[in-house]
Amino acid sequence: MHIIFETPRLLLRRFTLDDTGLLLDLNSDPEVLKYLHEPLLTDHNHARQILTDIILPQYEKDLGRWAIHVKDDMRFVGWCGLKYRPEIDEIDLGYRFLKKEWGKGFATEAARQTLDHGLNKLNLDIITGRAHIENTASLHVLEKIGMKYVKDEIIDDCPVKTYTASR
Repeated sequence: MHIIFETPRLLLRRFTLDDTGLLLDLNSDPEVLKYLHEPLLTDHNHARQILTDIILPQYEKDLGRWAIHVKDDMRFVGWCGLKYRPEIDEIDLGYRFLKKEWGKGFATEAARQTLDHGLNKLNLDIITGRAHIENTASLHVLEKIGMKYVKDEIIDDCPVKTYTASR
């Protein structure tokens, strides 16, 4: 297990190809994907393709979406991490959690440490975070971790509020 870092309650690690079931559980819930323009995952092959084509290649750059487990019982609760988006030349902070884990502070805890890791360990100059304009919970996380509101815009055909943090 390649651990990226730990927080008081959470452990963040790299995904592996053995995690198709975890990704399938997360991305097959319509409520989890409500504010995203992504299709629901319906099978292990599609989950494996996302791991192979999107998630795992980011690890070559020391970035990526990292699987999150609660240290007490090692249950999977979601992912958080940094992703380079070449089409807009930026590092994106993102997070996604199983619905049953919402409201427990995991997103704030993971995102805060991920932001610190990116700025202070990876020495990234600027990190961007975005959330759909109606996703108030996700917008609140970006604000709580100290990111600064920049503007409203349309990204990936989605109306979002954009926040940034810099070193």
